[in-house]
Amino acid sequence: MSNILILGGTTEASALAAALAERGVRAVLSYAGRTDKPRAQPVPVRVGGFGGMAGLARYLREEGVTHLVDATHPFAAVMSGNALGAAREAGVEHIMLTRPPWTAAEGDRWTHVPDMAGAVAALEGARRNVMLALGRMHVDAFAVQPQHHYLLRFVDMPAVAPGLPDHALVIDRGPFTVEGDMQLMRAHGIDCVVSKNAGGGGARAKLVAARMLGLPVVMIERPACPAAQVTHEVAGVLQWLGHAAERGV
Repeated sequence: MSNILILGGTTEASALAAALAERGVRAVLSYAGRTDKPRAQPVPVRVGGFGGMAGLARYLREEGVTHLVDATHPFAAVMSGNALGAAREAGVEHIMLTRPPWTAAEGDRWTHVPDMAGAVAALEGARRNVMLALGRMHVDAFAVQPQHHYLLRFVDMPAVAPGLPDHALVIDRGPFTVEGDMQLMRAHGIDCVVSKNAGGGGARAKLVAARMLGLPVVMIERPACPAAQVTHEVAGVLQWLGHAAERGV
């Protein structure tokens, strides 16, 4: 009997969980625990870390996991590295389910930077109204550029206020629309958008909105991906699972 662990927190992880549940395949979806109210799932859910690579390898052995699917965020580089190492240590099959990165289209005004520090440096200069489309983990890094007004959009209200002296906070959960993001940007007089190259369709609206409004985007490139087997589609995972994904066999 197959026993699949999905490292999740993404739309793709939820879609895979639904596909496996439909087939009656035994699976657990694991969240890192950064979202207070994650969406209901059709498979059992665990929340919290594993204690690094060694802790994850121990979990894989103790729970009899046969297949590990890393469907974490493309910027969760440490977790992805731990997942690959733990799978190898525990002798478990491993695959990454990740979104293809975004590419600039005609009319986009993107400045590519390699990391968060590069994004912070790109905001040097006169005051602007900046939308930080980054989630809540990295916004405090921009406190070294206090001259700007920052627009933040989080899924949950943070327990501690962001460490930015001049900011507006919107609590909302996607998927978002181009029209809605254009309205939001106009309402806050946004001059610039900072985004991680997360890929996927659910979060692309802000980039199309920026293009439509003629706004520049500081695009943070993804960290290096571990040398693992990768697919961009749920169907690719099911094909990889093969017989294991057939009604839980």
